[in-house]
Parts: sequence; C-alpha cells; structure tokens
Amino acid sequence: MRQKRGNLNPSTRTAPSLTNRSPGSIPAAEFRHCQDLFLYYLAAEKRLSENTISSYQADLESFSSYLAEKKISLKQTETNHIRDYFSFSKEKGITNRSNARRLSCLRSFFRFLLTEKIIDHDPTNILEIPKSRRSLPDNLSVAEIDVLLAGQGEQTPLTIRNTAMLHLLYATGMRVSELVKLPLMALNINAGFVRVLGKGSKERLVPFGEEAKEKLLVYLQDSRGKLLGHKKSPALFVTARGTTMTRLRFWQIIQETAIKTGIKKKISPHMLRHSFATHLLSHGADLRSVQLMLGHADISTTQIYTHVDNSRLKAIHQKFHPRSTRKK
Repeated sequence: MRQKRGNLNPSTRTAPSLTNRSPGSIPAAEFRHCQDLFLYYLAAEKRLSENTISSYQADLESFSSYLAEKKISLKQTETNHIRDYFSFSKEKGITNRSNARRLSCLRSFFRFLLTEKIIDHDPTNILEIPKSRRSLPDNLSVAEIDVLLAGQGEQTPLTIRNTAMLHLLYATGMRVSELVKLPLMALNINAGFVRVLGKGSKERLVPFGEEAKEKLLVYLQDSRGKLLGHKKSPALFVTARGTTMTRLRFWQIIQETAIKTGIKKKISPHMLRHSFATHLLSHGADLRSVQLMLGHADISTTQIYTHVDNSRLKAIHQKFHPRSTRKK
C-alpha cells in the first residue's frame, strides 16, 4: 500500500536537514531522506506545480522500492543497477514513454544529490533516454464539438454551468485542472480574456469568443447565485453544495454528455484541449500563438498538433503547387 504523500507546499513544508543523514541508514530510509530533500528543492526553489512534484515523487518511489528489494543504497547505485531497473520495468509492461519520463526524473534527482555532495558520481550520466513513438492526440471534429456543446438539454442551474464550462474549455484550450480552479476574479468578461494560472505558477492571458462569453454571462447572471445560495466562494465554477468543482466530477460530466449526444469516441476533458489546438492550426493560426494560449514552455510540445490529414495535404498541394497537375 502506497504511503500517503506529504504536503508539497513550500510555505508549509519544513526543509529537511542535510545533517540528518546517517551513514549507516538502511537503503529505504536513506532514499526517503534524500527524496524529501529533492522534493523540497523542487517546490521551494524550482517552484514546480504540486502535480509535477507528485509525478516526481511517484517515479522516485518506484525506483526506491526496486533498490530496497535489491538491498542497494544510493551511494552503491551504479549505471548497471539503473539499466536493470528499466529492464525490470519493461518486463512489467511499462512503456518507453513512461520509462523516458522516469529516467528524466532520476537524472534530475542524481544531479541534485551530486551538487549537494551526497553522492560522488552520477550513475545516470551515460544513459540514453528510451526512444518512444509519440502518438498523435485524439481530437473531436468541429461537428462533434458542436454536438457536445449543445448537449446539456433542459436548462437548469447545473446544466447552464456545465454548458459554460464546456464552452470556456474549448474556447481557451485550458487544462481541466486550470478550469476547475479558476477564481471568479480571473475572468474579464467584457474584454473576453481569462487569466490562467498554469504549470509552475506561470500566468497567461487567454482570449475567448462571443459564444463562450454569452454562455458565461447566462451562468453568472442566472445560475451561479442559485448554486451558492447563501454561501460565498472565490471560485468561478461551483457545485450545488457551493464548493469548487473537482477534476473528476467534470470528467464525469463530459462522459455523461458524450453518451447523451451519441458521441462514440472515448472522450475526456483533455480531448477538448487537443481539439482547440488542432482546429486553430488547421484554420491558419500560427504555432507561436497557439503555444502561448496552451501555456507550453517549449514550442516542440505544441508541434504535435501540426498534423494534418493526408486528404487535406493533397488538396492543398494540388491547389497551390505550380506543377501539381499535368499541363494540357
């Protein structure tokens, strides 16, 4: 059973002491202490998001369990031990993509330990990141988006809220975690912009169109107050209990809407983000603008959305290339 993770907030998390290390620590205890040092560093100095730090922690706990089973300490860890760990992971069905993420985590971890003089060499230094075939993200067609956005049926405070959330998600390409955490103050309804707090606490301004604005106005004027009753909340989107919407509940809402409207695809909130990016690029938006709206730190992450179906490529080539058709 996985141990419950501690608080990763640097304002409340106490910095582990470097002097607490015991040369005679058993492997698991030694690893745990070094892991706490590293996670505190990521939270307090690198200012990474809690979700990102949780991912690092999960990857480190997997590696820690392997070392403990083999009775190998951090100072004893060599390159061949890490290779064996990844071979073991592959046998367990872990994909190259997941192993690439795990290796990236271990590299950062061991480099940190080397900098802090906890270890005297980096066993990940000569390892190559496993190559993975990056699959194209699933997305909905414009017609499917239209069906989904109109799929709430009877107008109630809850369905009006759901409609506003779906419209804003597709209009901005936000991550679902960003959407459910949006404060009311982040919305500039008149200017048609929303201030989004993304990964690493980085802010970005994202515009939204008239249709999303119309749905938001209906929600704010007719539904939000009814859902809150006598309660108060800083959140833009609230539940019938007056609390903040959760990621899981919104995922369920999208699933329920897809079933109701007859959409057969396995749909998720992230699919609307994929659709937002794909539709913008296919209609002529430049990559840099889409990168800024999505909040990607690296434009290479955005480039995955530049795929265009073969039929459209062929049509573009035939229309614009001077030698695409045989002259008569």
